[in-house]
Amino acid sequence: MKDERGLTIFFNDGSKMSLAFPKQSLNETAAMLKLDDVLKKRYMLFEVDSTFLVIPFKNIKYVQLYPAPPQLHGHTYVKDANIVS
Repeated sequence: MKDERGLTIFFNDGSKMSLAFPKQSLNETAAMLKLDDVLKKRYMLFEVDSTFLVIPFKNIKYVQLYPAPPQLHGHTYVKDANIVS
């Protein structure tokens, strides 16, 4: 589906959680503002199966998102990279 989005959160303890969800913003500017908000507040909020999840960054090793955004204004963004190990 074109508007399907998802992410995998890799936690410090070695576990991971994958989520799929529909597109949340009507345009790229709104999506960028939401990303900036998450980065500043240092936690992520999700509604999942009628429950509310709060995930603080201190418990996260890294996050993998799809699809990759076409651009990230105000952020250094290396494109077309490959994981080699």
